Amino acid sequence: MSRIAYVNGHYQNLRDAAVNVEDRGYQFADGIYEVCEIIGGRMVDFPRHMARMQRSLRELRIAEAMPLASLKIVMEEVVRRNRIDYGIVYLQISRGVAHRDHGFPSPEVKPSVVVTAKSLNLAKNQATAERGIKVITTAENRWPRVDIKTVCLLPNVLARQEARDKGAYEAWYVDAGGFVTEGASCNAWIVTKDGKVVTRTAASGILAGITRAVLINVLEAMQLKLEERNFTPDEAYHAAEAFVSSASQIVMPVVSIDGHAIGDGKPGGIAKRLRAEFHRFAAIS
Repeated sequence: MSRIAYVNGHYQNLRDAAVNVEDRGYQFADGIYEVCEIIGGRMVDFPRHMARMQRSLRELRIAEAMPLASLKIVMEEVVRRNRIDYGIVYLQISRGVAHRDHGFPSPEVKPSVVVTAKSLNLAKNQATAERGIKVITTAENRWPRVDIKTVCLLPNVLARQEARDKGAYEAWYVDAGGFVTEGASCNAWIVTKDGKVVTRTAASGILAGITRAVLINVLEAMQLKLEERNFTPDEAYHAAEAFVSSASQIVMPVVSIDGHAIGDGKPGGIAKRLRAEFHRFAAIS
């Protein structure tokens, strides 16, 4: 079956879907995106994703392309047409098409909207979680506004490729102060030897992950101690556990960082419990 995409009002075969070469998302990375997990053909945490999307649009001064109710219908239709049971739906909104100029177009142009969806292999994802993943650290080299979920992801691409080149799955950024910020495509967490779950505060230096926000609710329900604070790679090396979180990975245990085995080198019990409990607390619509 051919995959179907939505592009600016039209549902098309993915191979035929295209945007104008002067779309500012293509030429300037002048746009934002969101990724929702799909379970049983339904979107996970749609309201939270849309709230973050609206914030990103406001920060970049991009107009909303359509009402949220209409956007939800479009995204659900893309999921339906692609027959996604388990996977992700991807939304991208750029400032729109205009003659190339660094300043905003005048008069204002209509934003471009693209929605795609794809199936993921749940069994493969679970098998990876049962093994755990390896992580490397790399110097933070992104612009300061990582709180905005923009399509400007070249530093993230290079970090992820560095991880692959070194035989790892993911890269964690380390800022100028020597503290872990987040992963190339995820939030970063550790568990101390006395059972405290630690992740950097979303006040600065990271994207406020939707999965991260749900996990904070899960931790509270499980009566586990959360500390939102900075931590160093060295503290992570000596942690009892480590894991990452994102829409496509949910909770993924980390068993090695920069070649240092974490805990006993196997997925930790807290990470496994959080992964197992996550969808009881997520909003599925």
